[in-house]
Amino acid sequence: MERLVPTRSARANHLEGNILSGRVAEFQDHLLGLGYAARTIRVNVEAARHFAHWLERSAIELTGIDDEVIQQFSSHRCMWTYNRWHGALAPRYIDRVCRFVRFLGQSRLTRKGACQAALPVDGRVRQFQDWLRTHRGSAERTILGQGEIAARLVTALGPNPADYHASAIRQLITDESGKYSRAYLAKIASVLRSYLRFLSARGECRPWLDQAVPTFAEWRLSALPRYLATTDVERVVGSCDLSKPQGVRDRAILLLLARLGLRAGDICAMRLDDIDWTDGTLRVRGKGRRETRLPFPQDAGDALLEYLQNYRPRVPSDRVFLRLSAPHRPWVCSCAVSLIVDRALVRAGIENAPSRGANLLRHSAATTMLRSGASMDAVGSILRHRSPNTTAHYAKVDVLMLSQIAQPWLGGESC
Repeated sequence: MERLVPTRSARANHLEGNILSGRVAEFQDHLLGLGYAARTIRVNVEAARHFAHWLERSAIELTGIDDEVIQQFSSHRCMWTYNRWHGALAPRYIDRVCRFVRFLGQSRLTRKGACQAALPVDGRVRQFQDWLRTHRGSAERTILGQGEIAARLVTALGPNPADYHASAIRQLITDESGKYSRAYLAKIASVLRSYLRFLSARGECRPWLDQAVPTFAEWRLSALPRYLATTDVERVVGSCDLSKPQGVRDRAILLLLARLGLRAGDICAMRLDDIDWTDGTLRVRGKGRRETRLPFPQDAGDALLEYLQNYRPRVPSDRVFLRLSAPHRPWVCSCAVSLIVDRALVRAGIENAPSRGANLLRHSAATTMLRSGASMDAVGSILRHRSPNTTAHYAKVDVLMLSQIAQPWLGGESC
């Protein structure tokens, strides 16, 4: 026998007289203001009504909403919806409910942190993250990732830093070596060294324990930089469809990457007040929160101005680049910029690119500047390198110049 689900009007009538009826209406206006499509608003509001009705039937106060309550709602049985998955409400349906809960949390009606990612439970790890934020100037994404790794390492080493010793630290890295790749192991070792230095500075563990963390063999600057030829870069930039808002935005991003050698994180963090149209300069906040003023190339400035005047969503955000689909908000991850580069490579028909991310255009910009006669110091200033050795890495791609200083083989014919 087919299970009957209440009609939409019948489901709406369940909310009559509910204490959250006004909040659901405000939630609907909130989604409308963010620019969601009509169908998206409808399914989110229906999920919010369902949750509000269930809260009233279950006699749960707003201040009692937490992740456990969300789990109870997910597994309860009713005839409200077909959105079920393995006996529980579908994850996408629960995502809509969590969006409503977060909206209530903004009004301080629910318990703080409901439907949010849990922070590391160890207090020292939270203090370590604050130290990274305050004294190291690390980005929030870096702080979150290093905190997660540190929390796992603390579980393995034990809760008392005074008991840490060199053999236990080396054994920890040895145990981790069978689980992860070599690159990720190097990252784990780096986080562990930082965490041990943090504890040592606070006097909570033996000094110099960070020296006990094993190192991994690495030959810096041993490989050639990955770059595109100038003609291929222009094909990538020209692949954008300027008849669409996304094409105008992507072209502005690609030009900033290709002309100024910006990083993907620089694009995501760029704010409206960073642009000085009078002087034609752009303020860039690089690694370690160091600020630099870079000159605007004419084509990149024109493309950015076109995007800002005609295609950027009109929302109360000071970030330059926003999502064009609702909700119109800044990107939370720099991988979105790398995805723009990858799609442009596909449109341009470049299949043999040495890499597919945003750094490809950064390396290409450095290589082009050096081949055009720019000095190493000038290139290092544009790319904001701390060490001249990093800039010297790009000199290896100038084969013509290297051939002029190459010495003949002393042993006769080469093998």
